[in-house]
Amino acid sequence: MGADEQDGRDLLAEWRGLVDSLVTSLTTASGRASLPRDLLGAMQRQLELGQELLERERGLQRELTGRLTAPIDAAFDLLEESAVALRRQAEALQAAGRALEETASLMKRQAELFERTIASVRAPADRAKAVAGIDRRRRGSNGPKAKPTGRKTRPDGRKTRPDGRKTTPR
Repeated sequence: MGADEQDGRDLLAEWRGLVDSLVTSLTTASGRASLPRDLLGAMQRQLELGQELLERERGLQRELTGRLTAPIDAAFDLLEESAVALRRQAEALQAAGRALEETASLMKRQAELFERTIASVRAPADRAKAVAGIDRRRRGSNGPKAKPTGRKTRPDGRKTRPDGRKTTPR
């Protein structure tokens, strides 16, 4: 029970006490007992109407407060749902990151196995070439060797054109 509701009930109790006191005074002052009873009936009806009015007002206040705070509650509900969605996204990203790390590790292992397999398969061919006196053709990490451009390097490190003339320094 709120403080306003308790204050309203106290007010009604005081009103009722005042009416009872008034009826008692009128009964004593007047010799007629029916007049105070009629007056008492009317005053009790007023008291009941006042109490009903007070209860309706409180009901309206609750309803109005509920309607005013409903959008705020809805906004907080949406924010809570957004937080849950963000947490789930973060967990999914963590799981994806772990899966990518595992995939990268497996791919490295496959590359190592592939390199070892190539070396194992190539070894007999290299031995046969060595016995026959053929040099193994070496390739760089970027694939086959590039074709020569026809430029020769002089002893001083500068390049010459295919026709033998010197190139200009850059």
